[in-house]
Amino acid sequence: MCQIHIIYTSVRPKFQNFDYLSYQVTLVHPSEAVTELRRVNIEEPDRIYFKSQFRSSLLTRTTTCNVCLRPTQPVCNYTDLRTGEPWFCYKPANMSCDTRITNYNGGYKASLTTMEKLFQSRVNMKVSIPASGPSCVTVLPKQKGQSEVSSSSVESEPSGYYYQGVWRALGGTTVHQFNTSSAITQCLKGKLVHMYGDSTMRQWFEYLNAALPDLKEFNLHSPKSIGPLPALDYANNIFVRYRTHGPPLRTVSVPSLELHYIANELDNVVGGSNTVVVFGIWAHFDNFPIGFYIRRLMSIRSAVVRLLSRAPGTVVVIRTGNPKPYTILGAFVNSDWYTFQRLKALKAIFKGLNVHLVDAWEMVLAHHLPHLMHPQPPIIKNMINVFLSYICPPKGG
Repeated sequence: MCQIHIIYTSVRPKFQNFDYLSYQVTLVHPSEAVTELRRVNIEEPDRIYFKSQFRSSLLTRTTTCNVCLRPTQPVCNYTDLRTGEPWFCYKPANMSCDTRITNYNGGYKASLTTMEKLFQSRVNMKVSIPASGPSCVTVLPKQKGQSEVSSSSVESEPSGYYYQGVWRALGGTTVHQFNTSSAITQCLKGKLVHMYGDSTMRQWFEYLNAALPDLKEFNLHSPKSIGPLPALDYANNIFVRYRTHGPPLRTVSVPSLELHYIANELDNVVGGSNTVVVFGIWAHFDNFPIGFYIRRLMSIRSAVVRLLSRAPGTVVVIRTGNPKPYTILGAFVNSDWYTFQRLKALKAIFKGLNVHLVDAWEMVLAHHLPHLMHPQPPIIKNMINVFLSYICPPKGG
């Protein structure tokens, strides 16, 4: 698996009819490593495990939980009745399944592979492949009468590029620059913004909370990583709320009553032209077989269809996953190969719906800053500009 990192340079003033394109190719994994990643995802789906605490009177017990559990003892079935999303915990001895009070990350299984040599940083995992010749390409303008070059694979078509630090989207979307708090406020004025997902989605909530001085967050004494986190700009009638997605969650202890599935949340949104829904759900699913992720996306898709049917004016935006750094242990949890497979599934599942995509994969990949699970502020700013441009399209865009 290779990533192509494309960086556009500045146009030289005296050459207005062409640009230069430099490129970088990164080997993420050799094919043998991908085979091992695929094997582990099938044979060790519980390599990250979770815990729940049960309490009844003075008795407290802790058991292991997961999407699926090996049949070694009785289990409590917490499958969601509305979405059918599975979740199980081993039943604590002499206690009812109704006494569960918390959920949290239990840990990681070690020694998942004997093929460590396939996962060596700076050797064969996320390592740059130098060019054997020139590493720049001259980009010439289209000549009159020249036919377009089309690609047979949608996956090979970039969603945009950076020029002078600003993301330029391809495919007809015009990205407006919301460089001031007043510009963002004007766009969101009178809007209800519902945000759902993981911590990469919470970054957006935190960005807006910091960028808008009149947006005040309410303290509901909810865990920061979970929510709900509501914020209100009373003068401009702006309401923004973040809540995490349902299990699996590799996070701090969460009250079991706060485990909400995105599909169920969407079914409680009235919707309309004053409503924006945005979600990002990917990082906590990489270590499971892709079928589990597809099931989750299908339940969300059904809820999006219901939302758009009752309120067609609702703006729905999806944030994709993005590349990140990792060691050998991280490769078996959040490898870019896992993330990319789920990115393809997400695009296929929501294709044809009236939803908008913020392609975080491309926006992180194409930037000169290092890949991080939580992208740095310049990249987040560009993501927010794309997001706001869907809500408030520029005139003529």
